[in-house]
Amino acid sequence: MDAPAKDLMLAKRIQECQNKCGKTYGYRRVHIWLERQDIHHNPKTMLRVMRKYNLFSVVRRRKYRNYGQQLHKYRNLLNRNFHADKPNEKWVTDISYIKTSQGTLYLSIIRDLYDNSIVSYKTGTEQNINLVLSTIRSANNKEKVTAETQLHSDQGFQYTSQGYFKLTQSYGITPSMSRRGNPYDNALAENFFSILKTECINRVRLKTYEEARLLISEYIHFYNNERIQLKTKLTPLEKRCQYVAKN
Repeated sequence: MDAPAKDLMLAKRIQECQNKCGKTYGYRRVHIWLERQDIHHNPKTMLRVMRKYNLFSVVRRRKYRNYGQQLHKYRNLLNRNFHADKPNEKWVTDISYIKTSQGTLYLSIIRDLYDNSIVSYKTGTEQNINLVLSTIRSANNKEKVTAETQLHSDQGFQYTSQGYFKLTQSYGITPSMSRRGNPYDNALAENFFSILKTECINRVRLKTYEEARLLISEYIHFYNNERIQLKTKLTPLEKRCQYVAKN
């Protein structure tokens, strides 16, 4: 029997399963159900056929993406100690989303806790690992990274990935990671997104990705170079320049 015929026969049995469960089963549960009917197939084959014939669950359906194994977890080195004695000692990173009429634009940032400046940022239409890696590469190209540089994140799949591990290792950056379900550990990364949206994004109706990118770029330039911070009475750039002048 050729492959198309086999796929069609399997698809009919998967359809039978989904009819019985009210289209609530993902491919793993479908695989178990079919094995109970003495029908044995590789789970990857199951996934391929379900995708081919659009037989996925309609309940809490998730798009299948091959993110890779989430292998790496890191100690919480930051541990809510947000004070840094010098630039590039403690960085925090996170991703947020910006709504436009064209769709959702994702913004990845790295913020330096010494002066609260945005060291690096990247935007993309997908929330993926490459968005995070390009943000780190940009930061490494701009700043002097040492073995003392900590990069703190939450436990998102981008930050537990093999790609993140390899890139931070190659740059000598030390990863730090929040405890699961504890938003306070990465509060200063999220705090910047709140400032950005309050002072900039939420004041306009964004139509396109390009319009959002331009607005984000203009605001981050203002934030780093001109926006006075109440605690220091300095802009991030001024505080950074003061450190350089003294050292």
